[in-house]
Amino acid sequence: MTVERDSERAPGVTLWGAWLGRGQTGGRDYFLGRRSLPWGAVMLSVVATETSTLTFLSIPGVAYLGGYRGELATAYQLLESRFGLGARRFTSGIFMVTRLLADSVRLFATAIPLALVTGWPYPVSIAVIGVLTVVYTYFGGIKAVGWAGVFSAAADADKLALFDFSFDASVPYTFWAGLFGGAFLSAASHGTDQLIVQRLLTCKDLRASQRALVTSGFAVIVQFALFLAIGLGLWALYGGRTFDRADEIFARFIVEELPPGLTGLLVAGIFAAAMSSLSSSINSLASASAYDFWAPARGLAADDVGTLRVGRAFTLLWSGLLIAGALVFIPLSRGTTAVEVALGVASLVYGGLLGAFALALFAPAARGRDAVIAIAAGVLAMVALWSFGRAYVAWPWYVCIGTLLTFGIGRVSAAFGRRT
Repeated sequence: MTVERDSERAPGVTLWGAWLGRGQTGGRDYFLGRRSLPWGAVMLSVVATETSTLTFLSIPGVAYLGGYRGELATAYQLLESRFGLGARRFTSGIFMVTRLLADSVRLFATAIPLALVTGWPYPVSIAVIGVLTVVYTYFGGIKAVGWAGVFSAAADADKLALFDFSFDASVPYTFWAGLFGGAFLSAASHGTDQLIVQRLLTCKDLRASQRALVTSGFAVIVQFALFLAIGLGLWALYGGRTFDRADEIFARFIVEELPPGLTGLLVAGIFAAAMSSLSSSINSLASASAYDFWAPARGLAADDVGTLRVGRAFTLLWSGLLIAGALVFIPLSRGTTAVEVALGVASLVYGGLLGAFALALFAPAARGRDAVIAIAAGVLAMVALWSFGRAYVAWPWYVCIGTLLTFGIGRVSAAFGRRT
C-alpha cells in the first residue's frame, strides 16, 4: 500500500458520505438525523469530532514541548425559552465566530502532512481538503460524520511528571488548572458548544445521550494518553531538536521515517480525523445559522424543506470561510501548537456561554437583557485578560474565570434592574 493509493480513498469517502445523505426531506433529517441515531454511533461521532488533526498532530507536539430537551435543535434554543430570541441569537453568533476561528486552525493543521507528502504549498493543500470535506458534508449532513529507553530518557528530562502542584496561574498544565479549569472547560465544550451538543441531540432520549457522552470521555482519555506517549517517542528520536512548527514533528516523522505502507495508513488516518472533525464543525455552524437565525426570521418549522435548502447554502458559506481562515493562520503558526491556539480561542468565550446557561438555571430573576450584558462583559473581560495578562494567567483558567464573571455580572444586573 502506498501513500498515493491511500490518498485516493479520500474521494471515495466523500462519495460515500454523499450517498448516505440521499433522500433527506427537511432540516431535522439533515441536521439531527431525525433523532434516530443509536447512542453507540453518537459516541463514535463525539469521539471523531474531538479527534481532529489537532489531536493527531498537536498532542504529540505538546508532549514534545514539554440539560436535554427532546425538541431542541441547537444548544442555544434553551436560552430562547428562558431569555428570548435575542439571547439565543447572541450566544449562537458567539459560537459561530469562535468555531470559525478555532476550526480554521484545525484545517491548517490538516494541510501539514498533505503538503509534506505531495510537495504542494499550504494554500493548495488547504483548498483540496476543504473542497473534499464540503462535498460530503453538503450532501450527507449529520449522518456523514524501544520504549524502555524512551521512558528512561523522558524521566531524566522530567517529562513523566504526572502532577504539577504549583499554584502559578501562568503555567497551563498544573494539577489545579486541570482540576478546576478542565472541569469548567469540559462543561462548556460538552454542554454549550453546538459542535458536541448537536451530536447528543440526535439520540432518541436523555439516557442514550448520557451513555454516548460518558463513554466518549473514556475513549478520549485513552486516545490522549496514546498521542502523548507518541510525543515522548518523537522527543527521544529527534533528541529534543527545535522545529519551526511543533505540529510538523509527527507529520515529518510519518513522511520521512516510516515505510511507505505504514505511512499510507497513517496519512489516511490523519485525513479521516480531519474530515470527520471539519465536517462536524461545518454542519454545526450551518445548523446554528439555519435554526437560530434563518428559520425564526422566516417563520419556518425545523422540518421544513426550506430549512434543508438554506442549511446546505450555509454549509457552502461556512466552508469557504474556514478555508479563508486557515490561509490567514499560515504566517501565525510558527512557535506554537495548533491545539493550544484552538483551545485558547474557544476558552475566551466558553465562560460567557457557560455563565449564560448557569443564569438560565440558577438565577430566576435574570432577564434577557441581563444575560446579554453578562455574556458580553464576560467575553470582553477574557479577551482583555488574553491581550494583556496571558503572561500571568494561562488559558486553562479562562473558562472558570469567565463563567464566574458572567454569572456574577448577570446577578448584579438583575438585582439592579429590580431596583430601577
